[in-house]
Amino acid sequence: MSKVLIVTGGGRGIGAAIALAAAREGYAVAVNYARDAQAAGGVVEAIRTLGGVAVAVQADVGDPAGVAHLFAETERVLGPVTALVNNAGITGRITRFMDTDPAMIAEVFRINVLGLMECCRMAVASFQRNRSAGVIINISSTAAASGSAGDYVHYAASKAAVEGFTLGLGRELAPEGIRVLCVAPGMTATDIHERGGDGGRLQRAASSIPLRRVAQPEEIAEPVVWLLSPAASYMTATTVTVGGGK
Repeated sequence: MSKVLIVTGGGRGIGAAIALAAAREGYAVAVNYARDAQAAGGVVEAIRTLGGVAVAVQADVGDPAGVAHLFAETERVLGPVTALVNNAGITGRITRFMDTDPAMIAEVFRINVLGLMECCRMAVASFQRNRSAGVIINISSTAAASGSAGDYVHYAASKAAVEGFTLGLGRELAPEGIRVLCVAPGMTATDIHERGGDGGRLQRAASSIPLRRVAQPEEIAEPVVWLLSPAASYMTATTVTVGGGK
């Protein structure tokens, strides 16, 4: 069976780096995006330039109908899904908890937690239907461990939920040979903080990281792709922190 990977939120940042790294390892990649078709198309074109196979698929992962479309279109174009990276996520506005909008918090959980869970449900159904010992990698954040007081405790809470879900689902599916893991990146050079309203956060944070710098997206992608591989075949139900020592 061919290796077919879905990367949610794969049009930019960490997701784009994961899609490219996986393509280099022989995966056919479905690059999911919510709105930026141009960015996702650029990732697909880069993969094809490498000699790989890829398709861009628009879907709101926070909408179960969108998730169903994502998996159906991927299978139609690329074949049965054998791996999933749940990378799509939002921070919402970066601010103290008492200044957050409840509707914004609900949106963060709709995408970061409920959407991720639905993607896992669809992936597991595909693995079971095709008798594939598939792999799921959920992208968390070191915010889950720190709590991110004063910045975005709502986002940290959503990622803590992701890590708890990964632990439980990984143990539940282990007897079937399906592996479920989590990668928790530290501060990474993407535009997620700028979109959250704090474009200077990366520069301020660098000095507090033992390696004295933020990560590049490729430095997160490589551990993810390793966890997808047979080299990590005895790993499941755990979170791997990639945080520069923090």
